[in-house]
Amino acid sequence: MNIAKKIGTLSALAAAMLAVHPAQAEDTFINPDWANKAWYIGAGLGQSRASIDDKRLIGSLGAHGATVTSFTTDERELGGKLFVGKQLNQYLALEAGIFDLGKFGFNSTTSGGGVLNGEAGFRGVNLDLVGQLPLSQRFSLLGRAGMSYARTSDHFTGNRLYAVSNPNPRENKFNPKVGLGLEYKFSEALAVRGEVERYRLNDAVGNRGNADLVSLSLVYKLGRPAARPVVYTPPPAAQPVPEAAAPVVVPPPAKPVPQPSAEKVTFASETLFAFDKSVLTPAGQSALDAMLGNMKGMETEVIVTVGHTDSVGTDEYNQKLSLRRAEAVKAYLVAQGVDSKRVYTEGKGESQAVADNKTSDGRAKNRRVSVEVVGVRRDGK
Repeated sequence: MNIAKKIGTLSALAAAMLAVHPAQAEDTFINPDWANKAWYIGAGLGQSRASIDDKRLIGSLGAHGATVTSFTTDERELGGKLFVGKQLNQYLALEAGIFDLGKFGFNSTTSGGGVLNGEAGFRGVNLDLVGQLPLSQRFSLLGRAGMSYARTSDHFTGNRLYAVSNPNPRENKFNPKVGLGLEYKFSEALAVRGEVERYRLNDAVGNRGNADLVSLSLVYKLGRPAARPVVYTPPPAAQPVPEAAAPVVVPPPAKPVPQPSAEKVTFASETLFAFDKSVLTPAGQSALDAMLGNMKGMETEVIVTVGHTDSVGTDEYNQKLSLRRAEAVKAYLVAQGVDSKRVYTEGKGESQAVADNKTSDGRAKNRRVSVEVVGVRRDGK
């Protein structure tokens, strides 16, 4: 695969992922529970580097009576990869891919007008177990270990081919590979990775060494999440008043005074906000409008908005994020005519989990904003 084809293939896939993402952006933030179970695809491009065994080649030429007058190497190339993965849980994924590390070469001249040139190309497939350690809502540390099945193609030219036993050897071999990297999420669906991977390789003339690939990749998670419903907690139903055993002539009773009641609405954070943000989305504004519509006919006394997060990230960051989200809800309610003096905000961070943060579904349930309204209904509802 030449450089132009390599760039074209990887660029086309990256462009396709970016083109799909905006069309699904609104759904992306609705329910991220799918994200920790999703299949994903990706493409990476970067620089690869391999070491050429120049001492062995120079020694082979010298053993046949030639004196090497110059020896230059090309040990850097453009490398790329395409991959598909399955997220097993929050911390582990299984990933398969194809890679092309490019071609590395050397040029040598010897006394008597001798020339020996050569190049080696490495490409193959791999299967890795990828570990992910979340550092915050957006950043994750990556580590990978797996196996590669690489094909090495060597080609030698010149008038000193006696230094090699075969001018066009090939080798197919299984070898281990490892890698480290950092991932940054633009959203629950789209991320970028920076990685350093080391491939253990055999060339086709008996050498064994390492090739490193430093790459930047785009990762897109497949699937369309389903929306989480808004949970309304209605006030308790009034108890029926028993009928009198016998009619008694009494003055008509005074009209009962309505008692204050509390109504609580719980929103999944993804219903109101984009990933790791505290600015209400249009969908979030619509959800709050629906809540305000349900409050018509109620004389509001107090509204309390409380933000909650999951356990990903530091306690301090999560507490601040939950408070910013609660304050964003307050700001919108005030903009719609609610008296600001009646609205209070709290940020609880990850301190009041309602589900297990070790599971993706539990973390999704813990990311929430609750709005509790205390007031008196005059509309008989």
